[in-house]
Amino acid sequence: MLDLLLWLLGYQLAGEALVRWMGWPMPGPVMGLLLLFATLWLRRSVPEILQREAPRFLSHMSLLFIPAGGALLAYAPMLRAHGWELALIMLASSLATLLATGLVLKLLLRGRRH
Repeated sequence: MLDLLLWLLGYQLAGEALVRWMGWPMPGPVMGLLLLFATLWLRRSVPEILQREAPRFLSHMSLLFIPAGGALLAYAPMLRAHGWELALIMLASSLATLLATGLVLKLLLRGRRH
C-alpha cells in the first residue's frame, strides 16, 4: 500500500510543481492525474503494484467525503441563503454536461460507422 501512496503522491507533487512552474490555472492534483494517465498510456501497461493495490485503496475512497461534509457545515448559512440558486446552477451545469457528452458521443459514433 505504501508503494501505491508513493506513486500517487509523487505524481501529485510533480503536477503541483509543473502547474506552479508553468503558471497554469489548474489544480496540481489534476495535472498529476494527467501525468499518471500519460505515463500509463505510454507504457501500454499498468505496473503490477498498481494493479494489486489500487482496488484496496479505492475501497477507502469514502474517507474523501469527510472534508466535503465539513465544508457543508462551515458554509451552512450561505447554503440556507442561496441554496436554491446553487441547486439550479448545479442542475443546469449537469444537464449541459450530459448534452455535450451525448453530442460528442454521437459525432464519434457517426465517424466510426463510415
